[in-house]
Amino acid sequence: MIKLSLLDLEILHLGINEKGKFNENDIAKSELNKIGVGRILDQLASLKEKNLITMNKGGSFSITEEAQNVLWDENTPLEVKILRILDISPQISQKIASLLLIQEDKIQNVIEEMQKNHLVLMSTVKKDAGIVKMYEILPEGAEYLDRANLGINQVLSELNPQLKNLDILQDTIEEIRKLDNISKEEKNKIITNLESVKKNLNT
Repeated sequence: MIKLSLLDLEILHLGINEKGKFNENDIAKSELNKIGVGRILDQLASLKEKNLITMNKGGSFSITEEAQNVLWDENTPLEVKILRILDISPQISQKIASLLLIQEDKIQNVIEEMQKNHLVLMSTVKKDAGIVKMYEILPEGAEYLDRANLGINQVLSELNPQLKNLDILQDTIEEIRKLDNISKEEKNKIITNLESVKKNLNT
């Protein structure tokens, strides 16, 4: 997973909001206009170097598929997207919802479940508008995020580098079933993939 700053996310968020393409006028009309031109140009160059945006004729920018997969694809679980944001810096639920383009109540429900699983910590912070809830990632959440970012192939490699036959594969499945430090959804997803590999090896 590419390391990004909150400003990187803000710029990509702008592009997603503008249906995948944005230009200097879009930046000027957004909250990003409060940031110096030099810093914005540096961030754009960095995002282009990371293959997260491309520059078009006329000076506009397009969001790449790789950028969409950071926070805005349909396949990544919502809790992973939230953790990716909190891994950059603590945030309030309103900001998280804004970045993800999702209703805040839906975000809040997922975050509460993440709190129960000790993935995030909530604290109260005094702001101009009053007391707000601030969320930050916990060590367990960072570990969860690392596993999610690794992807299924590397997860399998870490679980058993000697995965070479059906017996070892079945043992690995049983070991995963016993794990209690990952969510049921993630566990079922890994097991389903392993069962598919096992079926292919058995044919």
